[in-house]
Amino acid sequence: MKKFYGQRAYVQSAGVKNDMEIDGFSVAVCAELGIELSRHRSRSFDEMQDMGDDLGQYDLIIALSQVSKKQALELTKNYHLTVEYWPIIDPTSLGADTREAKLSAYRQARDQIRDKLIERFGPPDQG
Repeated sequence: MKKFYGQRAYVQSAGVKNDMEIDGFSVAVCAELGIELSRHRSRSFDEMQDMGDDLGQYDLIIALSQVSKKQALELTKNYHLTVEYWPIIDPTSLGADTREAKLSAYRQARDQIRDKLIERFGPPDQG
């Protein structure tokens, strides 16, 4: 999102569970598009709240799994914000047995996210 749209919006990566370390396959396939993820960290929704983030300050939550959608809807039921569900494949669950097959699955997920971003927010900023 930041690569495509810069500072147009504040973006925070969060999920159902804490995955502080980003998967190496995600880092590799995003690097192919010039997106640096090696220093990226995500937090769980609970950690966001523990660190003082007020979920009510956000306008939009994009859930990439049914589980995250359910949790986001539950956590934000008293807030006026939008929760969108983007059904993206989970490349970790595809059971690929070779490095190239795993990379292919991760590329598919990356490309689905890229396409949904463009569909939702328009063409990326230039530069």
